[in-house]
Amino acid sequence: MPRRSILILALMMLVLAAGVGTFAFLNRPLPDGGGTGTALVGGPFTLTDQTGKRVTEKDFLGRHMLVFFGFTYCPDICPTELQVMTAALDMMGPEGEKIQPVFITIDPERDTPEVMKAYVENFGPRLMGLTGSPDEIAAVARAYRVYYAKAGKTGTDEYTMDHSSIVYLMGPDGRFVKHFTYTTDAQKLADALKEAVTLSP
Repeated sequence: MPRRSILILALMMLVLAAGVGTFAFLNRPLPDGGGTGTALVGGPFTLTDQTGKRVTEKDFLGRHMLVFFGFTYCPDICPTELQVMTAALDMMGPEGEKIQPVFITIDPERDTPEVMKAYVENFGPRLMGLTGSPDEIAAVARAYRVYYAKAGKTGTDEYTMDHSSIVYLMGPDGRFVKHFTYTTDAQKLADALKEAVTLSP
């Protein structure tokens, strides 16, 4: 085989290997707390709750935090997941009081504190809704490795949002503990949360 062809083939293999490695890195599963490494999930944030109060990650220290990202105009996934979270915490009884459920919008243009307040009230008194400026939401989404993007009629108010649908459990120290997929039902979520709270120092 001519030397030129060998070099081209080697270059193609190198590009392919780099592409596969990048894909594997970006699509690797989130750590579930069972490994020895530290998950790169969570971190500092400053947002606004449904009452207009500014809050940071430090306001949640001392309690577990159950976090879900979505938007109030979401037709199915978001309300379904929030209902599952609410039901799971109710199933836990008094142990559920040790966990603060949090709903962070990825649609700050429409989800003002007033909109968030009316929305989270549909899921019981414990759920906290957080919004902020587009930059603040982008920062917290990066910290939690959340994907989101406008879809549909993006030039109007009729657009929708594509987004990942993972529930994150953060520990009383603010560190990542475990994640749950959209397919986790209320009973399984309650059992896993109770175990995490029991094992927490």
